[in-house]
Amino acid sequence: MLLTVLVVVAGLSLWISSMMDPGAGKTLLTSLGTGTLISAVVGFGQTLLTATASQRAMVTPVIEESRRALEALSAEYRSLNKEFFPTHVFDATTDPDPMFNRIMTEDLDVTRHYFFRGFSGRHAAARLLLSRTERELRVVIADPRDEGAISGRARYLLRSEEAGMDYETIQARLDDEISIGLVGLFLARGRCSLVDITVVADPPLDRLEVFDESVWVTLYSDIRGATTLYPRTLRFSEGSFLYNKERSEFLRVSQSRSGRHFRISTTTTRADFLALYEKITGSLLTEENFLELEGKFHAFRKEFTKLAELNP
Repeated sequence: MLLTVLVVVAGLSLWISSMMDPGAGKTLLTSLGTGTLISAVVGFGQTLLTATASQRAMVTPVIEESRRALEALSAEYRSLNKEFFPTHVFDATTDPDPMFNRIMTEDLDVTRHYFFRGFSGRHAAARLLLSRTERELRVVIADPRDEGAISGRARYLLRSEEAGMDYETIQARLDDEISIGLVGLFLARGRCSLVDITVVADPPLDRLEVFDESVWVTLYSDIRGATTLYPRTLRFSEGSFLYNKERSEFLRVSQSRSGRHFRISTTTTRADFLALYEKITGSLLTEENFLELEGKFHAFRKEFTKLAELNP
């Protein structure tokens, strides 16, 4: 406001003096206008410098502090995302998702310790036979000697199968899958330094696959995918809450003294496996039955490789 007054006074003084005849009055007004104009210019400069200094002293630190706070908040959100949110979400489908299998295969290729918790382990065996890297495999599967161990998976399949499929038929199929999975794990022993098998009477319905850098949870318990063959799957990275939790729980079960544990190594012969199969299932496996199950496993592996679009 003061600068405006000074400019107005200076302008009026100089304008009026320009219309007056030479004399003391004109000189006085000219001096007044010139002095006032100089004061206005100097005042404006001082105001500008003061405002700039004030901004540097007050506003700039606030901006910098806000920027640092936003960076810290962003870092915290990134940390929370890694801690609690999945890196990938694969929705339930009726056919295998090539992207799902491609990313999982990439995780497997850089893994030295592969943990699998599922129903039969045949998918784990099929993936291992596609790999060329040796690793340690630990699996937790359903106990074929306990009828309750397969009831949960049977109920899930009843929801996704066509009408008319009865429980006994599905149960027989699941028994066959366990046998095929065991034979597959034996055939995959050449890809592993160790195959550690734990059978449990009441396995969780959700399938779990733990790699060195990620954990995959396939949600058979999710009712939203109950009518599809391949349920919704979540992938969490190493260091996340779910990764640490599921890895610790898996090791607890696989190392529990109360569980039934079995091992297959590269030195396990077919005769050794036939005896081991009888211990696990309670059923005698003849050479003829072994060859039949071996053929079924290779047929499953070829079909799985083709549908998942994985290179053989």
